[in-house]
Amino acid sequence: MNMLLAHEVSLRLGFFLGIFFSMAIWEALAPRRSLTQRKSTRWLNNLGLTLCNTLLVRLVFPSAAVGVALYGAAEEWGLLHAIPAPAWAGGLAAIVVLDLAIYAQHLLFHKVPLLWRLHRMHHTDLDIDVTTGTRFHPLEILLSMGIKMGIIITLGAPAWSVIIFEVLLNGTSMFNHGNILLNSRTDRVLRFFVVTPDMHRVHHSVIIRETDSNFGFNFPWWDRLFGTYRAEPAAGHAAMTIGLANYRDPKWLRLHWMLVVPFARHER
Repeated sequence: MNMLLAHEVSLRLGFFLGIFFSMAIWEALAPRRSLTQRKSTRWLNNLGLTLCNTLLVRLVFPSAAVGVALYGAAEEWGLLHAIPAPAWAGGLAAIVVLDLAIYAQHLLFHKVPLLWRLHRMHHTDLDIDVTTGTRFHPLEILLSMGIKMGIIITLGAPAWSVIIFEVLLNGTSMFNHGNILLNSRTDRVLRFFVVTPDMHRVHHSVIIRETDSNFGFNFPWWDRLFGTYRAEPAAGHAAMTIGLANYRDPKWLRLHWMLVVPFARHER
């Protein structure tokens, strides 16, 4: 167990750094939009928050999702242990079900007022780029991890599938928040397999009906299946306004102000 957990940490860190720097270079060479805010300020605070969240999760949930999967496997807990299916099929099914669960959770975080208070900090970024993909309030991160661990135990998801899912979720979050230019034909093809930056950017529009669409992070199918898909922002990608109407002050880009967003009086 300890060996697998050690590899999980190094694997996730390696993929995070590789994808992050690849996206950062791509954004510098071929940006989709012109930024409206000082990049150094946003990156310093967004990445500072990411570091805090990583340390917090390791402190509160030392073994995190993979540790729960290993424990569940040892105890033979979960639905997959009761289904006579090959291990590889169960693992792939777990990845798909976990992604559907993240979609459903994201939808609930928009629709339930108390949960929206936690999640809206993610939407107060006034630009969107690779660092926005890791910009979540610590309370949301802890709650999300608790929900994810409960789903893993209920499913009986194997540890290897949890590692793959975590790497995919982290990597695609940075990808689909990226300020990168893709030609329209490539984007249309990719949307059958993964949430693209143009698809997800609609979700960060200041227009509420657009904010309440395109909830997928990894697989793009759930939005189409459940009627929450929106192909393009009304104003177009170059002209659309990013963020929330009541959080236009650049102070909300600073770490200490980010942390108090759930307790602010403003709504959307």
